[in-house]
Amino acid sequence: MIEKYLQQTEFTSQKDFEENYKIIIPDRFNFAYDVVDEWAKISPNKIALKWTNDHGIYRELTFSDLKKYSDQTASFFQSLGLKKGDIVMAILKRRIEFWFTIVALHKLGIIIIPATHLLTKKDLIYRNNSADIKAIIAAGEEPIITHINDSLSESPSVEHLISVGPEVPAGWHDFQQGIKDAPEFIPMPNVNKNEDIMLMSFTSGTSGNPKMAALDYLYPLAHITTAKYWHNLNENSLHLTIADTGWLKAVWGKLYGQWLVGACVFVYDFEKFTPADMLAMIEKHKITSLCAPPTIYRFLIREDLTRYDLSSLKYCTIAGEALNPEVYNRFLKLTGIKLKEGYGQTETTLDILTTPWMEPKPGSMGRPNPHYDIDLLTSDGRSAEVGEQGQIVIRTDKEYPTGLFKGYYRNQKLTDECYQNNIYCTGDLAWRDEDGYFWFVGRADDVIKSSGYRIGPFEVECALMTHPAVVECAITGVPDEIRGQVIKASIVLSNEYKNRAGEALKKEIQDHVKSVTAPYKYPRVVEFVDELPKTISGKIRRTEIREKDNLNNDCIGN
Repeated sequence: MIEKYLQQTEFTSQKDFEENYKIIIPDRFNFAYDVVDEWAKISPNKIALKWTNDHGIYRELTFSDLKKYSDQTASFFQSLGLKKGDIVMAILKRRIEFWFTIVALHKLGIIIIPATHLLTKKDLIYRNNSADIKAIIAAGEEPIITHINDSLSESPSVEHLISVGPEVPAGWHDFQQGIKDAPEFIPMPNVNKNEDIMLMSFTSGTSGNPKMAALDYLYPLAHITTAKYWHNLNENSLHLTIADTGWLKAVWGKLYGQWLVGACVFVYDFEKFTPADMLAMIEKHKITSLCAPPTIYRFLIREDLTRYDLSSLKYCTIAGEALNPEVYNRFLKLTGIKLKEGYGQTETTLDILTTPWMEPKPGSMGRPNPHYDIDLLTSDGRSAEVGEQGQIVIRTDKEYPTGLFKGYYRNQKLTDECYQNNIYCTGDLAWRDEDGYFWFVGRADDVIKSSGYRIGPFEVECALMTHPAVVECAITGVPDEIRGQVIKASIVLSNEYKNRAGEALKKEIQDHVKSVTAPYKYPRVVEFVDELPKTISGKIRRTEIREKDNLNNDCIGN
């Protein structure tokens, strides 16, 4: 399949990959027709999706099945009057109906906004009105139903509510009955142009209201890199990305690139993540490839892995937040597998990655994706030298790359703030070593300036996480008359250390940081907290910590 879309598909080295990787842009591309339906034509019995849940239900779907169900779903949506250009929000958790829905909406030229089930009434009202959402399709369960119903009086654009079950509330359409009764679908292969908006995702920014990143119909092609050259997948792979469909990571790891390369997607639909259950799934279904954020790997390595046969697992990738080296080293010791890190954003696809030809460096994101023209820019606009911090940017003066967002929907001001003069600014800082590997520093707004030093929160957090007392931490800057700012550590303690919370433990942790990193980076202010403020997607809101400190500046430094 990917031979149609790549100038060259096999590479002998990292150098070959970086010099010769190039996407071929078709005149008109629609993932649903050109990938899903094409596989159904040329290999109808090929397994595309293996789905199971924590109640023991198991289903396998071929590409032929996916074509049938997505056609039925598209016909059902047409019967409701939904049409090209409409916007539909999908709150489907890990339900199997998500895959029918997103493929069907692509077939109709309807824009989909995947959304998390954690949204409250307030969140829904904001999203409904920001995007003029016309229909919401959701899992029929509480509290999702109540939050959606409560939002309707202040969401005038919403015309249709669709439940995939098990509950179908009054006033809602029954998805299962709807697709059963739907007439035969007539394909619409010319429904879109490449530049049309296909998908929008609300960013999970750590400050301000979420923004809507608009992505076009060529976006899936940029995920060939994700699946083929990062996840290292082929037509015999069974890949598991641990992500809810409410986050864009799901289409990174559960849809576009995987099916472009012909791999099978594995989905485990669970209510509560349990490391032992996930390991059992890997063993039982013989998962070959796994992608998850560092938090998941932290849980996995605390289990007794000798109890599980993980011999099927050959390749593991990690993203979503910066990787602490101790997680890498522990996982390698327990499994023999080297975690391959990657970096990207809601507004992009995979920007930086560790490919199969690269020896990973624990804590490094890898090298730039050759599909993007990546640079590091200093505050005065120079390309950063080796070892010098700079903001990760994507240059578009030569060409506008497939996969880069079209801008923030209905917000030209915010678009202009991050994209101008043919440069997209990610807002993330990094530095590059002599081998071209990139190392994450932190968000530009989070960097601490203390006594002339520029200190990224991640490097201090990495040092803190090597102390056994620290389960989770956040580093921020606190105003200081002499130093400008001093480093503050907000720390969630492990259960074993909670009864030791006090000045002695603070001093022990400070000394520990001094011993594992440059002494000037140690936190002069340490605060033990029960939890850290986070966004709805789980990212730490350092902004909230700083705001609280500014209002209540009663922390005492050591």
